[in-house]
Parts: sequence; C-alpha cells; structure tokens
Amino acid sequence: MAEINQDQLFGTTVGERLRAAREEKKMSLQDVAGHTRIPIRHLEHIERGEWDALPAITYSVGFARSYANAVGLDGTAIGAEVRALLGGMPRGQSAAPAYYEPADPARVPPRSLAIAALLVGLLLVVGYLIWRNSNLDDPGVDEATIVEAPAAAPAPRPAPPPPAAPVASGPVVITATGDVWLRIYDTNGTDYYKGTMRAGETFEVPADAPAPQIVTGRPQAIQVSVGTVQIPPLGEAEHSIADVSLKPADLLARVQGGGAANAAPAQQP
Repeated sequence: MAEINQDQLFGTTVGERLRAAREEKKMSLQDVAGHTRIPIRHLEHIERGEWDALPAITYSVGFARSYANAVGLDGTAIGAEVRALLGGMPRGQSAAPAYYEPADPARVPPRSLAIAALLVGLLLVVGYLIWRNSNLDDPGVDEATIVEAPAAAPAPRPAPPPPAAPVASGPVVITATGDVWLRIYDTNGTDYYKGTMRAGETFEVPADAPAPQIVTGRPQAIQVSVGTVQIPPLGEAEHSIADVSLKPADLLARVQGGGAANAAPAQQP
C-alpha cells in the first residue's frame, strides 16, 4: 500500500483529508468506528465539516485526533488544526424567542365565586352603615366606642409552578478526557464496555439497555452527555464510583438537582 503523503492533501479541508486518508487505506467508516469507538454519524459529520453537529469543541478535537491516528495521519496536528478552526467559529444554540405562557384556568377563581364574594362584601358594608346610623341616632351611645369594621383580607396569590426538568432526548455518550479504566454494564449481568478508554475516545450506551450503570476509579476523566445536554461530574476526583445509573432520566435529574449526590463510593477494580 502506498505511503500517505500529507503534503498532497494540502489545501483541502480537515474532513476531506481524513476521508482521503481513509480511502487510501481502503477503510470503511465502520472500520474507523471500530478502531476509535466513535459513532459513525459523528465520523460522517467530521468528513463533511459539520462541526456544529458535534456536542462540543472538546469532542470535535478528540474525535478528529482519534480519526487521524486511525488512518495514519498526525493526530496531534489535526487536533490542533480543528481547535484553531473552531476557536474562530460561532458555536452554540441561538436564544429561543420569548413567549408568554397563558394563565392556567385551574388557578383562576371561578367568576361565580368572585360575584358571591362581592355580594357578601356589599351586604357587610350596608349592614355596618345601618348599624352605625342607628347607634348615632341613640344619644346614649358614645361615638368614640364605635369600632370600624375590619377590611377584607386580600386573596392569596397562586404559587408559581415548579421548574420543568430537562426532557430526555438523544443518546448517552461517554467521552474520555484522559486515560481511564471503566466498566459499563447492566443489572442483568451484561457488560457493554470494560477496559481502558484513551483520551478522546467515546462510547455510546445502547439505547435499549434496560438499566445501564458505570463503575470507575477516575470519574473526573470522563464527560457524560445526553444528546446535547452535558451532565455534571458523576463523582469527586480520584474517588471511585460504582452502580451509578446511566439512564437518560437519571442523568438529566442531576442537571436539575446538581452534582453527584447519588454516586456510591467503591473500590476501583
């Protein structure tokens, strides 16, 4: 097989160079995915230069570096080029247009109740005026002893609705930010991943896994995301965690509740 000459690829985009190197080695995207553990859809985004379709700049740099190493290019140089490229590109989602939520009819008092309260108030005022006038007409009553009727207490304001939790959408992806040993398994004994992940490598938890969990001794060396939502660290640095749920709903609950409150300490295997 001919040696890949990176000078011949000068002037093309990063994605085009990676694709050309892959085809030169007669590798399919499936082959690259097997070497790097990067999902094929991310490899397709990289070849087409669709960097905004990847979760973050860190992922883009790591994916491109791993791809380059797999096809015989200089992964460090490719990663640096991608970082410089994305450093000057606007990333992130635009602000959603503001809108106003209509009032909840269940929280608005019925009109009949408001009318009844108004009538009761009028009857109280009329009764008080009649009583006051009748007492003023009696000379034996001291006007200073007349007590003003208390004002009606204002109706309590309805409590605001609780904030909505993030909606679970997209795959659960584990990305190594450094070399780290981990095991991803299910409560039924199935191992989905067991071994050392290198920096930049990723693993997508199967969507049909009934109860996936993770154990690792370096939780600070991994980043977990659900779709485009980045999850807080699963545990404290250099403190082993075990039996931590990787269900999308449980991970997104950490975004609302914050931190790694549910991480269980364990001995690193």
